[in-house]
Amino acid sequence: MNKTPLTVAGAEKLRTELHRLKTVERPNVIAAIAEARSHGDLSENAEYEAAKDRQGFIEGRIMEVEGKLANAQIIDPTLLDADGRCVFGATVELEDMDSGQVVTYQIVGEDEADIKDGKISVSSPTARALIGKYAGDIAEVQAPGGIREYEVIDVRYV
Repeated sequence: MNKTPLTVAGAEKLRTELHRLKTVERPNVIAAIAEARSHGDLSENAEYEAAKDRQGFIEGRIMEVEGKLANAQIIDPTLLDADGRCVFGATVELEDMDSGQVVTYQIVGEDEADIKDGKISVSSPTARALIGKYAGDIAEVQAPGGIREYEVIDVRYV
């Protein structure tokens, strides 16, 4: 299976979620199942069914997170030496050529992407257009409303 790129912060976030699922969520749902069982007839026990469904969800999420961490290629942006080139993990400052608006994005893995936090997926059209660019280059992004042009103002590895 191919390795999936993940920043150090993204990997830590997944590890934290996995720890919470195993140490908090799993014991809570086991206790809820035990409580529901104590109420008697399981065939008509909605609490039991809900707890079993929740257990299935938690176990599935644990497997999913463990799989993502096992297949992750963890990249520390602060250790990159890309000579000012846009690469995975880089923080890029852009100016929209039409509006003049300046935005800053970090190129991260798909699981870490959060546009409100300034993190875009490496597989997004914007990130794909930026990869390999240097400060001063123009990136053309195929957006739903047509082609948008951005000037790369700065590339940092933080």
